[in-house]
Amino acid sequence: MKRPHLPPHSPRQGQHGIVLIFALITLVIMMIGAVALSRSINSSQFNVGNIGFKRDLSNQGERALQLAMNAVRTGGALASVTTRNTNLPGANYSATLLATNAQGIPNALLSDAVFATVGTAANDISVSSAGVTIRYVVDRMSTATGACTSSTCTMANQTVFGGSSSEWINSQTNSGAANNANPSAVPQQPIYRITVRVMGSRNTLSFFQSTFTTN
Repeated sequence: MKRPHLPPHSPRQGQHGIVLIFALITLVIMMIGAVALSRSINSSQFNVGNIGFKRDLSNQGERALQLAMNAVRTGGALASVTTRNTNLPGANYSATLLATNAQGIPNALLSDAVFATVGTAANDISVSSAGVTIRYVVDRMSTATGACTSSTCTMANQTVFGGSSSEWINSQTNSGAANNANPSAVPQQPIYRITVRVMGSRNTLSFFQSTFTTN
């Protein structure tokens, strides 16, 4: 018996899977975006933490500034002009300008050995609750010890207004005649500098500096 003739089988068509490829590409892009977003959030949180940490160190540094101000006020260790004419390590004070590095930070705050010649470690302020230690030095902007003069000290050249807003009266002369003393003018004052080093947790260091006069 003759078998019926069957048409030849057509070859199976291959599946291209183009949709699957696009799905995989989209998934990879989403994963990369998720990683980038996570790193961005972590970086932002880290920066916010650093800003808060630096602000706290700045606030802690105000303690040393207040101590220096109290030292030159009535009853303080540096209240007397005569006392300020010489070095006083017990008050972390130098009557002459301290040597500094290129950034203007006194070497005494960068080296314990140098600090020992200028100040006393017992004056360090420890804030155990915040894990902070504060050290400071005060120096007079002068090239020599002894009484301040315009040739040895940096002075604050203060001026005051005269009878009209357009008239300036120098602290050494009046508006009427040159080289005559002006009794109402504020006398020149030597300038002092305080530099503060705040050491936080993980040995983080922050430095703060300010200048002031006694009057």
